[in-house]
Amino acid sequence: MIVDPTAIADWSFEDYLSFRMSAVRVTILHVEDDPNDTLLFQHACKKLGSAFDLQSVNDGDQAIAYLRGDNSFSDRKKHPLPQLVLLDLKMPRLSGFDVLDWARKEKQFHNLPIIVLTSSNHEADIKRAYNLGANSYLVKPVGFDALVAVVRTIQEYWIQFMEQSPRQDRSRANFP
Repeated sequence: MIVDPTAIADWSFEDYLSFRMSAVRVTILHVEDDPNDTLLFQHACKKLGSAFDLQSVNDGDQAIAYLRGDNSFSDRKKHPLPQLVLLDLKMPRLSGFDVLDWARKEKQFHNLPIIVLTSSNHEADIKRAYNLGANSYLVKPVGFDALVAVVRTIQEYWIQFMEQSPRQDRSRANFP
C-alpha cells in the first residue's frame, strides 16, 4: 500500500498502528471460558482498530484441538495457526496451566508466544505460569478503557516484534 507521507502527520496513534498492523496480519488465539470476557476483548480490539485475526475458543481442550488442527479446526484457512496465544488460567476441563504445559512440550509450539490473561493475581499462579513457560502474565483489568490499553500494548509489541528478524527465538521475546 502506498501512502502519501504528508497524510501520516495528521494520523492519530491508533491510525498509525492500524496502518502498520495491516501489513502484517497477526492471528491471536484467545482462550477464555467467560463469553462476556471474550466479547469485551473483541470490542476492545474493534475500538482500537486492531488488525488482529482473533480466533476464540472457550476451554483448554478446544485450545489444544485448535492448535493441533483437530476436528472442526482442521481447515487452516478458517482456523490459521496463531502467532500469539492469550490464555486464561481458570477454565473447566483442561486449565490454562495444562494448555501451557502441553504447548511447551510440543516441538511445533515450544516457541509460540503465550500471554496469560487471567483474573488471578495470586503469586503462586504467576510463578507456576512462568515456570511452565508463559512469556508474559497479565491480570485482567477492571474497566473497558483499561482493557483497550492492554490490547494497545499487545498491538504495539507486535509491530516491533514482526519487524524483527523472523529467526528470533520467540521464547526469549520481551513481552509486555
